[in-house]
Amino acid sequence: MKLRTTVAAAGLAGAMALTTACSGADTTRPAGGGATADAAQLTLTSTTAKAKGEVATVNWLLEDEPDSLDLDTQGGSAGRTVLSNVCERLYQLQPDMSVQPSLVRQATRPDARTLVLALRDDVLFHDGSAMTADDVLFSLRRHARPDMEQSDEFDNVAEMTRTGDLEITITFKQPDALFTKALAGDAGLVYNREQVEKSGKDFGTPGQPDACSGPYRLGDWKSGDSIVINRSDTYRGEKPLTRQIVFRWADDSAMVNALKTGAADGTYADSISTAAALRGTKGLDQHYGPSTAALALIPTERGGLADPDVRRALALALDRAGIARSGYGGLVEPWATPVGSGAWGYEKGAFAAAQKQLTGAPARPGADDIAEAKKLVENAEAAPDKPIVIGTDSSQGRLVIANAVRAALQQIGLKGQIKTVPPAEYGEFYGDKQARADIDVLVADWYISKSDPIGFYDNGLSDSSNNWVGFRSPEYDSKVKEAMRTLDDKQRAALVIDVQRRFSEAAVWIPVAQMPTALVIDDKLTGPPASMAYLYYPWAAALGAK
Repeated sequence: MKLRTTVAAAGLAGAMALTTACSGADTTRPAGGGATADAAQLTLTSTTAKAKGEVATVNWLLEDEPDSLDLDTQGGSAGRTVLSNVCERLYQLQPDMSVQPSLVRQATRPDARTLVLALRDDVLFHDGSAMTADDVLFSLRRHARPDMEQSDEFDNVAEMTRTGDLEITITFKQPDALFTKALAGDAGLVYNREQVEKSGKDFGTPGQPDACSGPYRLGDWKSGDSIVINRSDTYRGEKPLTRQIVFRWADDSAMVNALKTGAADGTYADSISTAAALRGTKGLDQHYGPSTAALALIPTERGGLADPDVRRALALALDRAGIARSGYGGLVEPWATPVGSGAWGYEKGAFAAAQKQLTGAPARPGADDIAEAKKLVENAEAAPDKPIVIGTDSSQGRLVIANAVRAALQQIGLKGQIKTVPPAEYGEFYGDKQARADIDVLVADWYISKSDPIGFYDNGLSDSSNNWVGFRSPEYDSKVKEAMRTLDDKQRAALVIDVQRRFSEAAVWIPVAQMPTALVIDDKLTGPPASMAYLYYPWAAALGAK
């Protein structure tokens, strides 16, 4: 589970700052006179057109400078955007959000609790040495250490051993349906053991080489200025068309200005408002792809939304279409679940049909929805008699949602009060119970790192640290755990759809909209995926001239 709470750097780094330092760009509305998008008509595509020509250097923007390029010690989308091109994983998330073996040649399951990974024999690290089973085992055990970012992905692992020259066997305490999906994420990164040990505690810092095998190798990292990656001569696959990528970082306003002036060639916009501000800008293309990210309201422990009937009433009365238009330039889509369609990495048709069956979160509430919501409040066992406090920061999108929540509450006979805090303080709401003690509901954006909805719905488990409202259901808990043990995709999808219905009916969280991935790129360039896969898939390897 991942939170989108990163505060961007104050400005654009390095020489680019000279051309983009002007401020005042409106990062919430289309630039260049472009019209607001119609969320209902927004088409999500996994890929862009295939590139045909070589490019010497592409300048790419990140939301901020990575604290480290060791993803075991410091995760984050900026570091992943760089390293997805440098470091390979045992499995690979595809642009369509499915998962396939990568450094694994073949995977077999002798039984439900055993996974045997036969490794490729043609993988070279960037120093020219061959990948071995010892490197893979070292990497997995490093990821599993309690102090590492991915340690929770190994909670169900009983043992990991080398069982052949190019073979690793993993045994589980119980069947684990999500483990191979985790191996397509940071839990599956494979490092050159010798290089990691040589770098020691400095691994992942400026001046240190990478320890990977991807299509690009890490070049110069000038702290505070830029990170460079260069095409690797040792890569076994197709040669990338772009020889060098130079990464710099910017906040939203500086990013908009850099892309408008041509100082930068592209970005995966961390904030959808950045893409909205650039709609219609001459010389730029925009592509929108599937993502697991969603906007949602999370009720807190304070109790203003403790009654499920009151939560259901708010879900019915919320104007999601108005939020999409006013807060996000029409680039988010009203949605009935708190996880985006990018999570549908399998059985897409079943999940799409199930989403349409959920009626408790209309895009634009009608008179019947409001009437039903009022009745729910009237019949609620514990309707609040004090204002419901809505926690947000001052960003345009969240403020629009907060005001929409207050308006919805008023329509159903309740009062709302908005509490606005600075972005740094806002981020504390997620992890600190005391920080959110004075709010009843948090305006949140959220994504999961795996392309499986069950990776979200564990938030509703009775003992989940993210189940702030105190939802308790033994049946729900049992269904979630059964889904996590079910290896067959079709059977697991049926279980997840049942879990999704229970979560929605209880309104444990209140869904608002799904947020697509937004790729903004110079109109002379093409090739990278448009989906959220860019965080784990070597997107720059496909980048080139039209």
